[in-house]
Amino acid sequence: MTNNVIPDIAVVGAGIIGVACALQLARQGRRVVIIDQQEPGHGASFGNAGHLATEQVFPIADASILTRLPAMLMDPMGPLRLDWKYMPRALPWFTRLVLNLRPAAFQRTVAGIRALNESSLGAWHRLLDSIDRPDLMREDGSLLIFERPDSRQAIDALQARMRQQEVPVDYWQASAVQEVAPQLSDGIQGALFYPRTGHFLDPYRVVCELMEAAKASGVQFLKRQVVGGKLDEHGVSLMTGQGAVAARQVLIACGAHSAKLTAALTGKKVPLDTERGYHLMLAHEHGRLPFAVTSLERKFIMTPMTDGLRLAGTVEFAGLDRPPNMERAWQLHRLSQGLFRRDLNAEDATPWMGFRPSLPDSLPIIDKVCEGKVLLAFGHQHLGLTQAAVTAQLIGQLVSPAFFSQDLPALEPYRLSRF
Repeated sequence: MTNNVIPDIAVVGAGIIGVACALQLARQGRRVVIIDQQEPGHGASFGNAGHLATEQVFPIADASILTRLPAMLMDPMGPLRLDWKYMPRALPWFTRLVLNLRPAAFQRTVAGIRALNESSLGAWHRLLDSIDRPDLMREDGSLLIFERPDSRQAIDALQARMRQQEVPVDYWQASAVQEVAPQLSDGIQGALFYPRTGHFLDPYRVVCELMEAAKASGVQFLKRQVVGGKLDEHGVSLMTGQGAVAARQVLIACGAHSAKLTAALTGKKVPLDTERGYHLMLAHEHGRLPFAVTSLERKFIMTPMTDGLRLAGTVEFAGLDRPPNMERAWQLHRLSQGLFRRDLNAEDATPWMGFRPSLPDSLPIIDKVCEGKVLLAFGHQHLGLTQAAVTAQLIGQLVSPAFFSQDLPALEPYRLSRF
């Protein structure tokens, strides 16, 4: 900080969660600095699907993952891919994931995801209203379409499960789908419509706007790589390539890169892995869809944005170090063929890959440990964008409980101590 003033809180990570938390904490009167080796919003937050996925209350995998394992290993273009070279390192994580599919653990996961998701849209409305940018978000629902008549049974079963979890959902006939999205193929059999979902027109712009608001509230940004840290009687000292940064507290919010610093400061080794996500941005596609549309059979999502149509949604387990397989991004365009009356234009399309931080119980860590010196907000898997605003409020509540009047989700499901 300037004038050698030690910040109250150093936030490690300048993605959507780190920046939203920094803004919240600054508004609560804390002196805050954000540290990241990249500019704000240039990690996973840059390339997410843009979908506010409040309907996704179930974990990424179910018991069928065991029967799907051979395909995950053998098909490099599959929607859920496990790189066979990474399998020895991934096996302990997958073992814990399977154990978390047992009935009691599975229900705890669903309850934990649902609690955050049910608070997410309200938290986003409050946050965007507070920076005078409600126009960045569209709360106009989303569709899960299906093409094969024999998929109707799976759609009906999913609708029943969603209603059991009190997720608002309606069944739409093919005619209703065509009315709102007439450019989709007439092969669409029907869809589930989720009215309490939305999307961002430009996810990166959201981070930038929140960062500007944070700076206006006194937050500073240091472009440095945090390589380690230690606790002392005054708080925390973070080691960077340009020297140490001292703070009274630290918030670890650096997504898939959070495990090493968490271990250094807390002594706890968290089972954090990464879902490598890909997108393909179609710059010449505007007006094809009114809101986010997901294909049940093809297992990917299409979200209309200011800069075009974003195709996203595949998952690859290959760790942080292997280079991206951009053929997986281009595969998204091939998956879209036949979904529209006229195929999507892939001219000047841009592929991207990013790291989604994932824990084997599909719940994030949101906590305060080490006598309050260490705050944690990471592990949101593919729901980081959806849950960022409510996570910021929860972190704010951990720092200043009296600051909040509205009800927030209980923190017990997200504690570090569960590992």
